[in-house]
Amino acid sequence: MLDPNTAPSAPHSPPGARFLRRKPVERLVAESGHGSGGGSLRRTLSMWQLTMISIGATLGTGIFVVLGEAVPLAGPAVTISFVIAGLTALFSALSYAELAGTIPASGSSYSYSYATLGELVAWVCGLCLILEYGVSVAAVAVGWGQYLNELLDGTIGVTIPAALSNPPGDGGYFNLPALLVVLFAMAFLMGGAKESARANTIMVAVKIGALLMFCAVAFTGIRAGNYEPFMPLGLAGVSAAGASLFFSYIGFDAASTAGEEAKNPQRDLPRAIMLSLLIVTTLYVLVAAVAVGAVPWESFEGSEAALAGVLSDVTGTELWAVLLSAGAVVAIASVVLAVLYGQTRILFAMSRDGLVPGVFSRVNARTGTPRANTVLVSAFCGILAAAIPLGELANATSIGTLFAFGLVNIAVVVLRRTRPDMPRSFRVPLSPALPLLGLGFCVYNMLNLPAVTWLVFGLWMAAGLVFYFLYGQRRSRLAVEAHEPPATAEK
Repeated sequence: MLDPNTAPSAPHSPPGARFLRRKPVERLVAESGHGSGGGSLRRTLSMWQLTMISIGATLGTGIFVVLGEAVPLAGPAVTISFVIAGLTALFSALSYAELAGTIPASGSSYSYSYATLGELVAWVCGLCLILEYGVSVAAVAVGWGQYLNELLDGTIGVTIPAALSNPPGDGGYFNLPALLVVLFAMAFLMGGAKESARANTIMVAVKIGALLMFCAVAFTGIRAGNYEPFMPLGLAGVSAAGASLFFSYIGFDAASTAGEEAKNPQRDLPRAIMLSLLIVTTLYVLVAAVAVGAVPWESFEGSEAALAGVLSDVTGTELWAVLLSAGAVVAIASVVLAVLYGQTRILFAMSRDGLVPGVFSRVNARTGTPRANTVLVSAFCGILAAAIPLGELANATSIGTLFAFGLVNIAVVVLRRTRPDMPRSFRVPLSPALPLLGLGFCVYNMLNLPAVTWLVFGLWMAAGLVFYFLYGQRRSRLAVEAHEPPATAEK
């Protein structure tokens, strides 16, 4: 008798059973790398490159842009806010580490959900990941244009006109810099995973260097009085800042999207996820502590380029601010590159399962990359960034991420119960307590998001479910194999 947890739904299964059909873990692993079009993904990424992918996707907008919005909420205690946001990410990171080592597939939490919670939940998770990756690419690209103007103004005294650097509704007609940085990232991704990983590693080194430079220069301006009062707006302010700073941790799971291109995924993926989170959190807390010590926290109000402003105040010259702006331009470009990479690999996995059109899993035999997928995703994200004011849509990125993180915490507990003897290269300690705590943190943060964010999220989910019921449930490979003769399904 076939195990219902590993076998496709039979033709006579109850209607609801097809939504609960699971894709066996062994099959997910066996299909690793295989796409359509005569090509396969290539295992070329080392543990260090995987770590750089996660750092590249995480370290950028949060510290260069969001810090200026968080300090007025928490004051000098913004360092605690970063720790709170980091703890929220940590519990989910532990679950990601276990599942990434157990199920090294490109789909990240989508694939983990498919193996444990069923097809419909996996589809919902995929929708959340598209919000996390696709929309955040656009949001980050918009921020890149702002720092590019800062750099141009500080070096040659010229800026891109507002008409060409802001989208309609924000004082312009078309955000050209946002489109250009997406096309820049697309060009690297088209060349291959190894080549784009090398470029990302160089850019990550530049932005870490820029942040360490900031700490060294701004440290000379620290005044003890700037830390007093430490918590001027109370615990409520610290909590509010922590919720907004969660955006700064989006992307640490990017290494898990490279599961089919890692040389040794079972060993390296858990290490890369945990190491990247440790490095990012340390840098965040260090930079925040130095920044609020160098200038009074009230001066951060309304600051879009907070770190550059701190250096200008401390040194009395624009030179260091210009250098930091250059670092920010590189930093945010690397976020676009790493997050765009993750989005293409998630759609690759969903396409291979038949839930989205097959063009997204077509791999170029020469480069070993899903080139059509990359072009389509880049075009979508580039147009979104260039033509649409994102506004509250950025919060939709957070709610999608939190939902996906919550599912990963549930998936760990489910897989421990259904497949307790499965080899695991990393195990979440104190399970199920820590995964459930991670789930609780995710739910708490989701409930603190504004009502309009929930409205956007609900509309996105509704549209996605309509697509699934009209397209995905019928074209799913598990559905095809359950309802057609083996020869036809194989063909």
